[in-house]
Amino acid sequence: MIVVTTPDIAGKRIVKSLGLVRGATVRAANIGRDILAIFRNMVGGEIEEYTKMLAESREQALDRMIEAAQKLGANAVVCARYGTSNISQGAAEILIYGTAVIVEDADVAERAVGFQEGR
Repeated sequence: MIVVTTPDIAGKRIVKSLGLVRGATVRAANIGRDILAIFRNMVGGEIEEYTKMLAESREQALDRMIEAAQKLGANAVVCARYGTSNISQGAAEILIYGTAVIVEDADVAERAVGFQEGR
């Protein structure tokens, strides 16, 4: 599955737009991570526990969006965007959304047009 943030894909032609798809997950921090995060925040530096948790959350949301796109018969998603929101103190939603499309190689589309025109 091709997923891009742009409205088109180099070397591909969109032949059909299938609509909005999205994937989301809600994650809550746990007390162990919070204690480590507070300590790291005091001394400075990256809070690796949160970095890892958020990376896993983004991947899970992405996987869910791809699954939704595949159910529609898409082979790509264009204009993909991530968003986040606080659900409650200590919990956040990670959301990714985009437009599910069917794409084909651009040269295949050009050959089909040439064939129809008698080239």
